[in-house]
Amino acid sequence: MSANLRALAARCCFDVVDCGLSLSEALPKAQAQTDNTLDKALLQEICFGVLRYLPQLEAVCSQLMSKPLIKQLRPLQFLLYVGIYQLKFMRIPDHAAISETVDAARELKGQSLTKLINGVLRNVQRNSELFNFDTAPAAVKYNHPGWLITALQQAYPDNWQTILDANQHKAPLWLRVNVSKINPTDYAAALTRAGIDYTRPVADLPAAIKLAQAQDVTSLPGYLDGWFSVQDLSAQYAAVLLNAQDGQQVLDACCAPGGKSCHILELAPQAELTALDKDPKRLLRVHDNLARLGFNANVIAADAAVPDSWWQGQQFDRILLDVPCSATGVVRRHPDIRWLRKKADIAALAELQQQILSQCWQLLAPGGTLLYATCSVLPEENQQQIAQFLQQHSDAQLQPAPQQLSSQPFGWQLLPGEQDGDGFFYAILHKKIAG
Repeated sequence: MSANLRALAARCCFDVVDCGLSLSEALPKAQAQTDNTLDKALLQEICFGVLRYLPQLEAVCSQLMSKPLIKQLRPLQFLLYVGIYQLKFMRIPDHAAISETVDAARELKGQSLTKLINGVLRNVQRNSELFNFDTAPAAVKYNHPGWLITALQQAYPDNWQTILDANQHKAPLWLRVNVSKINPTDYAAALTRAGIDYTRPVADLPAAIKLAQAQDVTSLPGYLDGWFSVQDLSAQYAAVLLNAQDGQQVLDACCAPGGKSCHILELAPQAELTALDKDPKRLLRVHDNLARLGFNANVIAADAAVPDSWWQGQQFDRILLDVPCSATGVVRRHPDIRWLRKKADIAALAELQQQILSQCWQLLAPGGTLLYATCSVLPEENQQQIAQFLQQHSDAQLQPAPQQLSSQPFGWQLLPGEQDGDGFFYAILHKKIAG
């Protein structure tokens, strides 16, 4: 028999919030302890949910307990959050949610706390007023850390609440059809034959398909044949805006896990692509994705910020620079980001981004294009970064994205939920030819 699912969820959330593990590290470890596919999905649902609603779950507990559980009992505090989340937000019958959660306490060596946990959950079951947060602090009301709420209020005074609301919703499953293998209309027909509901809502990205329901992508038509990749809508603009051509020298400077590298080659199969990333482990995914889709690239484990360690001297016609960032635009996909990221991280990230951008600019041939990209919504990493760069580099010229509906002075900011895509930022930088 596999481990108690609620115990696994509590331990996973504890590992993220208290120990600083990312959910992409902690969740697979927890899922590996059960063989049941439905249990794996339920485990993910609970962990994502607890991390989305953590401040409110903490607030409910504080109304029912004199003080939170601490030290070695902390996993049991998260077990309470797991139980409350099920009662409030899931369709699991109350009696099952409570009994399974109480049983999980025994597995977490909390035998002496089963009565407390049962009592707290029974109170939550009886009293819906516990979830009235109209007058609560902003961090509780909106389920985000205070520093991030303040940053969004300053950057987006008219729609910061829309961003916070988008972050609370589950992200849809977007596919990108591999146009070098199959026509998007033909692939859509294959989905129809398989009885899979979808929409193709975005005219300027004809290869983008949104599934009505998330499902195991390996069971979709053409997975092994490389007919499609999973990629959020906003991220699909990267290769389109880069506009690489066959025969050009192209650099994807922070390439892992390789989705954008593959998209570049789908649109320009004869481009000479160098795919670079400093993390050798993450490059394994790049190799896997290239192999499944049937592409070749020069894959290098090296730091884009230190070209002397890897650059051979030939300048590139196109450079995609999807720099390390706060990931504040993809919180709906990675709810742990809001608890792992700290206010102090932003200045350090902006400095790193500036370093990578300045170094890679030297590798771009005159007349070439560098596409700066982040999955952030914070101006320090985006518009301010580009404004500073343009001030320091007289040979750089910013070009607007053709898809921009409104004029934005220093790049194109997509916000979470726009066209049901993630938050993303793009700046198209053209290198002037001297003379």
